[in-house]
Amino acid sequence: MRITELLKIDTVLIDLNSSSKMSVIDELIQVLDHAGKLNDKQQFKEAILTREGQSTTGIGEGISIPHAKTAAVKTPAIAFGRSKDGIDYESLDGQPAHLFFMIAASEGANNTHLETLSRLSSLLMDEEFRASLLSAKDANEIIQLIDQKEKSLNDENEETVIADTSRPLVLAVTACPTGIAHTYMAADALKAKARELNIDLKVETNGSTGIKNELTKDEISRASAIIVAADKQVEVNRFDGKHVIQVPVADGIRKSKELLERAVKQEAPIFHANHNGGGSSSTNQGSGIYKHLMNGVSNMLPFVVGGGILIALAFAFGGIHTKGPVAELLMKIGGTGAFSYLVPILAGFIASSIADRPGFVPGVVGGFLASSAGAGFLGGLIAGFLAGYVVLGLKKVFSKLPKSLEGIKPVLLYPVFGLLITGILMEVVVNPPVTYLNSALTHWLSSLSGGNAILLGIILGGMMAVDMGGPINKAAFTFGIAAIAANNFAPHAAVMAGGMVPPLGIALATTLFKSKFTEMERKSGITNYVMGISFITEGAIPFAAADPVRVIVSSVVGSSIAGGLAMAFGITLPAPHGGIFVIPLVNKPILYLLAILIGAFITAIMLGIWKKRVNE
Repeated sequence: MRITELLKIDTVLIDLNSSSKMSVIDELIQVLDHAGKLNDKQQFKEAILTREGQSTTGIGEGISIPHAKTAAVKTPAIAFGRSKDGIDYESLDGQPAHLFFMIAASEGANNTHLETLSRLSSLLMDEEFRASLLSAKDANEIIQLIDQKEKSLNDENEETVIADTSRPLVLAVTACPTGIAHTYMAADALKAKARELNIDLKVETNGSTGIKNELTKDEISRASAIIVAADKQVEVNRFDGKHVIQVPVADGIRKSKELLERAVKQEAPIFHANHNGGGSSSTNQGSGIYKHLMNGVSNMLPFVVGGGILIALAFAFGGIHTKGPVAELLMKIGGTGAFSYLVPILAGFIASSIADRPGFVPGVVGGFLASSAGAGFLGGLIAGFLAGYVVLGLKKVFSKLPKSLEGIKPVLLYPVFGLLITGILMEVVVNPPVTYLNSALTHWLSSLSGGNAILLGIILGGMMAVDMGGPINKAAFTFGIAAIAANNFAPHAAVMAGGMVPPLGIALATTLFKSKFTEMERKSGITNYVMGISFITEGAIPFAAADPVRVIVSSVVGSSIAGGLAMAFGITLPAPHGGIFVIPLVNKPILYLLAILIGAFITAIMLGIWKKRVNE
């Protein structure tokens, strides 16, 4: 399949009207939608923005390739847009983008489609070809140029043959989350620069169509160094004992010369494989305490949401004391069931993030011991990190054992010694003081009144809007859940009010100040009404991405006021999730609605006044 079978006259926009990154995305999505290529325009936009959130698709050299693979695509297609003046697309080189290719791959796209889409990425590495696209007079010429360029390329054999075994050999692996564009652009950039520097190079691509040009054991043993340019998990245990350079996939495109020179000089640490699980690597997953904490919180959240909704239904059927068979059953499943696992799951996944699978069991049990002792979420956090680092220590100790015992480590040694050491430390050292501290914190929360309570509500409400689903938002949410677990229902009322305000405030702004938003944004505003009342703060993210300062500041102000008012009114909320559907369960539902609406209207008015009029 040729590229021009996916890029048609009706998906070419020779002159974009857009002046910002978000408006470019909206304009190209509109082109694809008008051409009948999409099933769900909004869902496709969310997939595009999710990919942008992983790393910008503005790769530099005046090119941007926003792309997504999703069920929202009816027919695989490419939309082209051009801006001669250039648009700020947050490109890797900081320069404006002029050429835009939006790639729409359907969820069930076959290998032929995906290979065609990835071939486009390779063509764009040619500077003369890019210049010809910029000077093209109309859509027909754009199509002809791409067709001619594709025909002129000789099909290259993917399997690299290294004839001279006496010369240094550099290997590389490229991979991006969708495996459509950046994977192949990084590979081509490295190949081109290797030819220029006269370096023998072989590149393995981990794309949507699978692994191509796979590195062999012999090549790995001969290699001077390996470059891993990846934003998703790739197998790295095979590089044990080699110099390995691990960077984001974008560096493979932008810094190919630097990476190759470092590889030839072996300016990289020796990689040591982990043979106990977790033999994969990604350079875009975060690191340190933040990474481990977020791994625990993100895996705990489904228990919070699922259990929380069932708890809310139990209150709805049986009142605050959940009387009656239906209410008791729902409370047993959601409260006694799902909510009993919050702390153990939090601890287990923190530990597994640190020490891979061997850390999971000691982490879960450590979390259970913390929960049973009354040490709460703080004890669970300590249990997770403690178990993870205990198992890491055991790995170092057991690494000196004979290789014949390698097989019993994950099934016997790590579980037994990991559980024993973590359990003893939790019961003897951690739980007594943390239980006392948790009890003191609960007492302090219960005693808050007046200005102190309002200040706490302002802080919690504002935190929910700062990053709209990110670590600060999750920290406030986790604090609210911990308060509920301690039978203090006031803080979480402020948390939920603060979380509902950003999408509701934005939705109101698109209704009250229509001239300040594009048609696409006004339609998205309707969706935000639903997401806001459902306590899904993430609905505001696309607006925040397009206009971060105005949207985030307006949202934080409104959310802080809503949180402060909830505490000032003395609102208590026993349900951990549910939005408007659990408001009947609060002690003062009318006042709670008033607090949320005041915060939402303040956000809407601030944003509406602050934003500039849009000329569509």
